[in-house]
Amino acid sequence: MTDVTISITRLPHGESLPLPSYETADSAGMDIRAAVEAPVEIPPGGRALIPTGFKMALPTGFEAQVRPRSGLALKKGITLPNSPGTIDADYRGEVGIILLNTGEETFVIGRGDRIAQLVIAPVLQASWREVASLDETARGEGGFGSTGVAEKAG
Repeated sequence: MTDVTISITRLPHGESLPLPSYETADSAGMDIRAAVEAPVEIPPGGRALIPTGFKMALPTGFEAQVRPRSGLALKKGITLPNSPGTIDADYRGEVGIILLNTGEETFVIGRGDRIAQLVIAPVLQASWREVASLDETARGEGGFGSTGVAEKAG
């Protein structure tokens, strides 16, 4: 495991909240908390941008991936519509979390609620080399479902 240090700044509305943190020793994602001043209601089918109360400076060569919390997704239908969301190393604004309620009941977010996970990951930047044709593979141009669908006997 490689450790990386990330500079972080608390914003005034995030002052009393814990910074993102790993809840267990082997967690891949840090829990992120809502820095809302008052409860936010998300009706079924609705979405909201939830502030976190912090900004950060990721080192070059890293990204932060914002992912849903599995318990909220399973129990309440709360997910991220752009999952995983990517925070680039050159972004310096407040981290905001877009939550989508796919559940059947209004979901209320309170101050300090754990709303998402943040995974720090290395990034490679690719370059393109345009060619006239591509090499052949066993899959070829087989698309969606082409590698996992069994033929049904007649």
